[in-house]
Amino acid sequence: MKKTFLLMAATLALAAQTTTDGPQYSADGQMTLPKDYRQWVFLSSGLGMTYGPAAQAGASNPMFDNVFVNPSSYRAFLATGQWPDKTTFVIEQRSATSHGSINNAGHYQNELAAIEVETKDEKRFPQKWAFFPFSLKDKAASLPATSDCNTCHSQNGAVDNTFVQFYPTLLEIARQKGTLTPSFLQKSAAAAPSEK
Repeated sequence: MKKTFLLMAATLALAAQTTTDGPQYSADGQMTLPKDYRQWVFLSSGLGMTYGPAAQAGASNPMFDNVFVNPSSYRAFLATGQWPDKTTFVIEQRSATSHGSINNAGHYQNELAAIEVETKDEKRFPQKWAFFPFSLKDKAASLPATSDCNTCHSQNGAVDNTFVQFYPTLLEIARQKGTLTPSFLQKSAAAAPSEK
């Protein structure tokens, strides 16, 4: 009974996937920036992470990465631990500052520096996932399938081609659903401190 209910819930979540919150393209094949991405599900924020191509600031001036995902894909992930076709992540990179208003220590987010998008579009891209460096524009062409982004994500993604390892609440769901990639599990085991 429980398995039947879970299967029905997963099916409903996938059926609820709408094309309106998935990737949209212009007539010339470029992706158009989702205007409402800040109303999407906020997954996490990183400070000073250096795996992204636009995150080149030094330790003294780190960048914030804010990650959003389209709502229908988030619901599907909660039900299945997997990302459905048309999943779209928006990574908003903002400069960090520590001086302003009443702040005496730490960092807070400041100006928008760049926007990057990762999307899963199985009919459009042979490698299924593609990356779009929007910078601060409204449209962007995808990076080549052999780009550093594609290579890094395919080798290091915790679930499919995505860095779920940086989204703590989703990482736990992936563990429960058994959807973590073998390469991620192997690297995690190798990095874990050994017990004596």
